[in-house]
Amino acid sequence: MIRAGAVDVDYPEPGGGRAALVVGDLPGFAVASERVAWLAEVEPYRPGSFYKRELPAIRAVLDGVEPVELLIVDGYVDLDPDGRPGLGAHVAAALGIPVIGVAKTVFRAATHAVPVLRGQASKPLYVTATGLALADAAAYVRGMRGAYRMPDALRRVDALARGRAG
Repeated sequence: MIRAGAVDVDYPEPGGGRAALVVGDLPGFAVASERVAWLAEVEPYRPGSFYKRELPAIRAVLDGVEPVELLIVDGYVDLDPDGRPGLGAHVAAALGIPVIGVAKTVFRAATHAVPVLRGQASKPLYVTATGLALADAAAYVRGMRGAYRMPDALRRVDALARGRAG
């Protein structure tokens, strides 16, 4: 079993940022715990430097939590087969752990991303990774709990980040 975390960050209209974390074990990833952290101030969005906005929020939600062995982020680890870093690569470098990126939309340059179909979905998720084999990362995402395109853990962390804790 691998103790894994999934993170997501949302930026509400009034300002600030809300980071969410769910923790569980792979394979399967049943959510065992969850946490939300609020940041009163965040960096403005800058194309090409998105990670500078996301990293402080991700660090904040992980602060004080028992360390995870692997992190799943919403987005790409790398943006092309040559390794141009995306959010996941910056997170992996900052935290020193393997990262799986799960993107909901295709990024044309990311021809190396593995499309993963789940449930009855006809539209894939796009999986990238660092610190573990891409085939293993795709298998973990494919095998995560939930009957829908998005695994339950990723749906939950998205809802928490958007303030829909119910």
